[in-house]
Amino acid sequence: MLRRRFVAPFLLLIAALGLSAVIYAQLESADRGILPIDSSGTLEITGIHVDVGGADAQSARYAGWRIAQRQGFRALWAKMHNASVNQAPNLPDGTLDQIVSSISVGREQIGPNRYIADLGILFDRARAAEFLGVEGGEIQRSAPMLLIPITVTAGTETSVELRNAWQRAWAQFRTSQSPIDYVRVSGMGVDPMLVNAAQTVRPGRAWWRNIIDLYGAADILVAEVQVQRLYPGGPARARFIGRHGPDNQIVGGFTLTAPNSDGIPAMMAEGAQRMDQLFSQALAAGALARDPSLNQPPPPPLPEQPVERPVARPTNTANAFQVQVTGKDVNIYNFAMAHLRTVPGIDSATPQLINSSGTSYILVAYRGPISQLAAALSGRGWIVETSGGNVVKLRSASDKPPALPPPPPPPQPQPAPTAPPVKQE
Repeated sequence: MLRRRFVAPFLLLIAALGLSAVIYAQLESADRGILPIDSSGTLEITGIHVDVGGADAQSARYAGWRIAQRQGFRALWAKMHNASVNQAPNLPDGTLDQIVSSISVGREQIGPNRYIADLGILFDRARAAEFLGVEGGEIQRSAPMLLIPITVTAGTETSVELRNAWQRAWAQFRTSQSPIDYVRVSGMGVDPMLVNAAQTVRPGRAWWRNIIDLYGAADILVAEVQVQRLYPGGPARARFIGRHGPDNQIVGGFTLTAPNSDGIPAMMAEGAQRMDQLFSQALAAGALARDPSLNQPPPPPLPEQPVERPVARPTNTANAFQVQVTGKDVNIYNFAMAHLRTVPGIDSATPQLINSSGTSYILVAYRGPISQLAAALSGRGWIVETSGGNVVKLRSASDKPPALPPPPPPPQPQPAPTAPPVKQE
């Protein structure tokens, strides 16, 4: 019985360790992660077809690249000015060599004296700007958009968990001439856990706000492709769907085909270009407005603090004065204390120093100014001197202290009211 009690926890522990190993293996897999190409400093024109002959293969290839540079610049000028290619200027080959940064080869066939290829020309943005007639070749961009590529094939949805042709097409897509400011993820680190197909159908705004803030974006774009194959290695049909925002609103879609598996990368590259055009048209039409729910909520209002009213200062506060009594007899001090304790307005009289044959000091709390205290003591027969500050000096005019005033008469009792006589009828 004791052994059976530990069987279930032991099996659960093994299952947890196995699941953790699977997750760790998925995160640490080397079969994922494609770094996006940085195309911020280049301008690209693709789809230039050349068919050139020459004395040998090297000469034919060199002549084909020269022709591609000329056609590429004219096509780029027409695209930047929204004009016809026939209106574009012709630049000398020496100038084109300086503004062309590289040539990308899509497909090429090299013969003994013939060169056939589909090329793409990359121009340096800063150097080509003055010949294109635009300042830096810059165009107005949208707010940063987090791009989530999703591939649906054989009933499985994949984003950046594993390397795939759709993610590679977006990583190699040059965004410098697009009005959409894409934020593309590489698929490394925590990207597969945050940017995946399941996230695109979550309605929670708090998690969306955390994700776009982590990647430095302001909105979301989802590029989905649904791939159907006639048979393994045979023709493929792909349905591309563009979505926008946290609610997966459909922007548009289109369909492309590939003759076989070798044509799928080219189909995906064309799909990325067509999808960018779809998003650009939606941006121009005002259909990519940011959802206000992605904004950070306002902070909660602070609790109202009770208003502290100023404490009213009492108007009849007691002032501290020092009374100095000078006399040759202790009776003068005693009578002075009796006078001070009976003067109206004095709250307390506390002796500080008693000198029977000299000057005694008394601390007095009086509700009034020093002049009023001096007048009250003068009215009792004392000779009063004030030397400024809070000091009052008392002395008697003779060797005897002034007499105490008589006590006030006791209050007379009021007669009780009598009832009026009752009339007899």
